[in-house]
Amino acid sequence: MSTSKFHNHECGQTLPPNNIHAVSVSMPKLQDVIDYEEQTPEILEKIKSAYPRFVMHPYLKTLAIHIKEKYQVPDYFEVVLLSSKKAVDVVAHKYYIYNKIPYFDENIDEPFGVILVRKNTRQLKKVLQFIQHVGYNLSSRLAQNYLYEIGLLKNIQKEELYEKEDAKEFLENSIAHAYKQPKENIKLAPSGMNAVYSAIKGAKTIGAKNGRTIILQLGWLYLDTMNIVDHYYESIEKFLDVNDLDLLEKYLEKNGFQVSSIITEIPTNPLLACTDLPRLKKLCDKYNIPLIIDSTFATPFICDLKPYGDIFVESLTKFACGNADVLMGAVILNENSKISHIKEEFFKHPDTPYIQDIKRLAFEIKDYEKRMKTISFNTKKLIEYLETSPIIKKIYSCQNEENRENFLKIANNKDSYVGVISVTFTKDFEKIYDEFNFCKGPSLGTEFTLLMPYTYLAHYDFLQNEEGIEFLNNIGLPKDLLRISVGTENITDIINEFKRVEKLF
Repeated sequence: MSTSKFHNHECGQTLPPNNIHAVSVSMPKLQDVIDYEEQTPEILEKIKSAYPRFVMHPYLKTLAIHIKEKYQVPDYFEVVLLSSKKAVDVVAHKYYIYNKIPYFDENIDEPFGVILVRKNTRQLKKVLQFIQHVGYNLSSRLAQNYLYEIGLLKNIQKEELYEKEDAKEFLENSIAHAYKQPKENIKLAPSGMNAVYSAIKGAKTIGAKNGRTIILQLGWLYLDTMNIVDHYYESIEKFLDVNDLDLLEKYLEKNGFQVSSIITEIPTNPLLACTDLPRLKKLCDKYNIPLIIDSTFATPFICDLKPYGDIFVESLTKFACGNADVLMGAVILNENSKISHIKEEFFKHPDTPYIQDIKRLAFEIKDYEKRMKTISFNTKKLIEYLETSPIIKKIYSCQNEENRENFLKIANNKDSYVGVISVTFTKDFEKIYDEFNFCKGPSLGTEFTLLMPYTYLAHYDFLQNEEGIEFLNNIGLPKDLLRISVGTENITDIINEFKRVEKLF
């Protein structure tokens, strides 16, 4: 039997390994994923750090305890840390939190946001969910440096940073160049979801001024994108099949001038479905509807989206970073769109990323284009192999039979491939998942190949009853779906790992 060039990391190990700022965590067995979703005591002992919007970082836990002691906060309050004072105002206003530390008056002086919410209440649950959805989480690097300065942390993570003083400008210029936009049309955010939130909030404000109150969701989108839509719009129309633009067109014929925006992903996560973007653009132009595109999968190096979108949002945590150790996002306004002339309606909403996060991402983004070229090549070759594999039941990719025609309308060239594939298997899913030696955990866009049992991690609640499973079947999302974020490793090694597992079955 051939040996593997890859190896499993134990459950709870950060991905990348030994990096305290990692945004992914190793879950090498499917049972680890199930235990994580059910929050068993055993798994909580192992998983101390994970995707920062879902699991409180250990440094933030330490910092919350410090703040509680420093300000003698009563035990019946939970100390909730946020990215800034601005975030405090947004959250406090939305949830009517009066027991707060709002404006850092004379007895409060901290470089981050703090609110106090009563423990074990519905309000606390709602507040924490809202912070998760809109990405107002406090930076682990800010917490690290704060704790180090006050003596509660002995060491700081060693990492390569962009050391020049113009790190923010360099990062913004890099994104602007990639999207072929002026730098002033770029706004950084502390997470991809904060960028999505800002785009949706801005579109709602502008739409309301013109009597437009409806948002259209095109496709079954990433969970928290849909949560933000639900948070901020009372009138939502969901068109889950991105290929059925006839249905969308009929709706617009009656309601087009009441629609404030359309939001979609190109391609969708995790099924890689791709709408007919030129046709969608014509419909948007006809009814003067801004089109918000989540371009995280497409990236500006795989697809040319400039002719179509009005507003782009990208989770820079993914391919732009490549190392899964920075949480950041960007709002990109298209200079070809009238909406770019009212930047402030969008740019006033994102929070400001922490400077060390900016320096880390500025260092990593230098390899963005090169990284995507390698990942695109590897993805194409891996798909060619998987099409011959007896253990593969179905492949979901940007260039499979259902998606190729629409995708090639926007691809930079015929050999461009989004660096994500999803597959189902002809054999037992748990056994196959457990056998792979690739890194396994949440997130994507890493230089290391990363597997994720998507439905288990994103929609575990749907798997708990027949109605939920039937709903997933109706939208075409398989229970046993493996999302593969293809890395930059030698493609022969990646394929050989699939061959090794294949031989076991």
